[in-house]
Amino acid sequence: MNNLKIINLLLFLFVFNIFCAAQTTFVDSGSLEIVQEKKVQDLVNKHIEINSKAAIKGYRIKIHFGSDKNKAKEIKSKFISKFPDIAAYEKYDQPNFNIRVGDFRSKLDAYKALKEIQLEFPSSFLVQDEIEMPNLLNVK
Repeated sequence: MNNLKIINLLLFLFVFNIFCAAQTTFVDSGSLEIVQEKKVQDLVNKHIEINSKAAIKGYRIKIHFGSDKNKAKEIKSKFISKFPDIAAYEKYDQPNFNIRVGDFRSKLDAYKALKEIQLEFPSSFLVQDEIEMPNLLNVK
């Protein structure tokens, strides 16, 4: 009976030693392999795609609206050359072409930009709009 206890103890220590060695090897390798069905990764990719196109409520500055498409494109080009850091959007709402600029989350931020933009585009004004989600990786 005493030999059985010793054998069990040695067996336990042997298995414990293997388990500890396996853990050490895993930690040292620094890699992790995830095994999952392809459908799971497809769902994750779809989730990322949907959220990357998500829009939130915010403010933009309308700098032009009118029925002349060429005039709208000209104004948009002029804006982009004067304010390259602010996004410009062209939208057609029959019968007018609208040029809206910026993706401002707060009215205060939009108002600050409006004051600068009005120097070049005096008839511009603030509008509530669906804005693009900010890229959080580039936020300072």
